[in-house]
Amino acid sequence: MKRKQDLDRIIDGGFIKTVFQPIVSLRDGSVLGHEALSRITCDSCILNPEQLFQAAGEGERLWDLEQLCRTTALKTAYLDLKYTADEKKLFLNVNPNIMHDDKFRRGFTRDYLKQYGIEPESIIFEITERNAVCDMLGFIGTVKHYKGQNYHIAVDDAGAGYSGLNLISNIRPHYIKLDMSLIRGIDHDNFRYALVKSMAELSTTAGIDLIAEGVETRQELETLVDLGVQYAQGYFLCRPNERIQETDPTAKELIVELNRRKKHVLGTQASNIYISNICTPTETISPGMKVEAVFDRLKNDVDAFGCCVVKDGEVLGVVTKAHLLLQLSGRYGFSLHQKKPISVLMDRDFLSVDCRTPINMVSNAAMSRTSDKLYDFIVVTRNDKYLGTVTIKNLLQKTTEIEVVNAKYQNPLTGLPGNVVIEHKINQCLTCQKPYCILYFDIDNFKAYNDAYGFENGDSAIKLLAQVLQRYLPQNQFVGHVGGDDFVVVTQCETAVAYCEQVIENFHTEILKLYSPQDVKNGYIEAENRQGKKEKFSLISLSVAGIQDECAHFQNRAELAEKLAGLKKKSKMKQGNSICWL
Repeated sequence: MKRKQDLDRIIDGGFIKTVFQPIVSLRDGSVLGHEALSRITCDSCILNPEQLFQAAGEGERLWDLEQLCRTTALKTAYLDLKYTADEKKLFLNVNPNIMHDDKFRRGFTRDYLKQYGIEPESIIFEITERNAVCDMLGFIGTVKHYKGQNYHIAVDDAGAGYSGLNLISNIRPHYIKLDMSLIRGIDHDNFRYALVKSMAELSTTAGIDLIAEGVETRQELETLVDLGVQYAQGYFLCRPNERIQETDPTAKELIVELNRRKKHVLGTQASNIYISNICTPTETISPGMKVEAVFDRLKNDVDAFGCCVVKDGEVLGVVTKAHLLLQLSGRYGFSLHQKKPISVLMDRDFLSVDCRTPINMVSNAAMSRTSDKLYDFIVVTRNDKYLGTVTIKNLLQKTTEIEVVNAKYQNPLTGLPGNVVIEHKINQCLTCQKPYCILYFDIDNFKAYNDAYGFENGDSAIKLLAQVLQRYLPQNQFVGHVGGDDFVVVTQCETAVAYCEQVIENFHTEILKLYSPQDVKNGYIEAENRQGKKEKFSLISLSVAGIQDECAHFQNRAELAEKLAGLKKKSKMKQGNSICWL
């Protein structure tokens, strides 16, 4: 009884306020938008929003509560705080069954939003996966309706609800928000890591952005950046606040640094190059242009592949030459359509990407389209306004060019610079007349581990070392992969010792996860030696050879390499993790 009274008092009295939490890009730390979160502002036996919505459902007042939270969020953001609707997105939580309600569809219209001075593309509906959808077919129709109105859709709490991948597959959202239960401890939970990794691969292929919820530690953030998750929110980045806030400056600097380390290679990667690099600002047409005029323009330009239909900078649709010719073919095709505006025949279902989308992600999204659209051009936007187009030909040419460069300069297993780049870097050290330190890392007992656990686990051990070497690498320093289990780091003399200690400690902890519990308990594995006889081998450790130019000067690269090889041999003669310095 008290619960029902408190519920009615909260709703009827409007005892709700909105706080905002930024959703942050894990590429550069910028803010995509803010999630509007509701908070109770009076004393009540209902302690939190989750209990409040549960009580509203039981008391048949869910519609009233949803409407109160929604209107409070819009008023607070756009009227009180003057939220920049043209630059940032506002994420609103909506129960899927409420969203499907006719009252919602009649109420949440363009005209309704005009009182707040915003357009539908600034609003993202967060549909929580925790609520089962009662009428899935009808709901899919509702989602299509709102997508057609330029609203964006996010599936919230993915991984915590009932519908799972079915909901994602049915509605094809713009964003998937990974529930904090998947993110919590992802840096040391292999199962969670594997799940999010698979979701990251799915998002790349499907062209859907991931948002990780509940990021609370640096380690979780580092893991998400490494996995390629696009966005995140959580206390580590910024707590919810009644004011509109940006990313915590320290967290933003960390994100930039983590991406710098991830991309620290000579030569180019498809993940490092934005689609804007190959975007061409082609001519556009207005939605009112007659079909006959568009046809003549495309017919007279032999190189034309199509055009974008644009109004006030917004891309409304596309017209491809092949598709238009098909529509105008037949006995009456041209005569029926020639005087109509092109908006009648334009294709509204086209691939559009932001100018800062990496080329590899665009390529995956383009190749995932249905066969009838596979070779259609791609629309590129900046701040949701038309920028230009990219043809599949140009995209494939650039991707091939990048792959050729990668094959020449990068190790295929780790993506780190290979021998050509390492040699170039060492030559720079020898000639630049500045202090330097060169570290050579080698995995001990790797062959035995590879033989006992198989080459896939052996590759995992090598990739783990690559990740650890990058994780602790000071800013603007270098790490390269010689091949096999050998790596070279070029760094500052004053930080070299501390860096080695961090790498050894972290690698020692992480590598144990790649062993069986019994082998970890034993402290050794059994494998065949080079003579084919069974032998006990210690668990994997690291040998490090270090040279600082303060202690010795070398005439050429061969002389330095010879000294490093001697130090490495000396280090490997010691048991366990060891460092030998010149």
